[in-house]
Amino acid sequence: MSSDKSLPIIVFDVNETLLDITTLEPLFTRLFDDRQMLREWFAQLVLYSQTMTLSGLYTPFGELGVSALQMTSDIHNVRLIDSDVDELKERMSKMPAHPDVIPALTKLREAGFRLVTLTNSASGASPTPLEKADISHFFEQHFSVETVGKFKPAPETYQMVAKELSVELSDLCLVACHLWDTIGAQAAGCRGAFLTRPHNALLSAPNVPAPHFVAADLTTLAEQIIFSTKK
Repeated sequence: MSSDKSLPIIVFDVNETLLDITTLEPLFTRLFDDRQMLREWFAQLVLYSQTMTLSGLYTPFGELGVSALQMTSDIHNVRLIDSDVDELKERMSKMPAHPDVIPALTKLREAGFRLVTLTNSASGASPTPLEKADISHFFEQHFSVETVGKFKPAPETYQMVAKELSVELSDLCLVACHLWDTIGAQAAGCRGAFLTRPHNALLSAPNVPAPHFVAADLTTLAEQIIFSTKK
């Protein structure tokens, strides 16, 4: 089906939303004897990416990821060697798509939606992680925050996508499994679709915008988005 200009353009976050970061767990199990240390590392990575943006600074996400691994190792008195860093980079470049991704993207595309991605990760040479995961072809464009030198949820990141696509922010719907991402997108003027993958949940607090769509799997979330356009 051809895209309908009246439909929102669906903007997908990449890491954890589309690509399964749990495939990094063996590295953290080996280094820290605890696979859940992946979550501590990832939280540090997100925290310091946002800190850099708030401070008016920028370092590529992948480099911050390596540095966050070193920080986490230092905190827990674990010795990190070059081969550990190489393994992190290798695993991050080969993360597979979650099982619900292809069915959801297929539904959205067949319903006429335009699909793009917006990631904190820097762009790279082919084959990209999305190409390796065999889902790159679903998207008409791929955007990286490196273009504006700011990490999500800075409003400039979402504004960049709208500007490049020649649409209004209200024409975009961000899909992410990180509430901080949907909060940022909605504050900028987009719609938000929140995917409650494990380790992610809603935050009920004053002035926190509720996502327009919420589901535990991407296929259900896609169905909600499609149904909303038929009302």
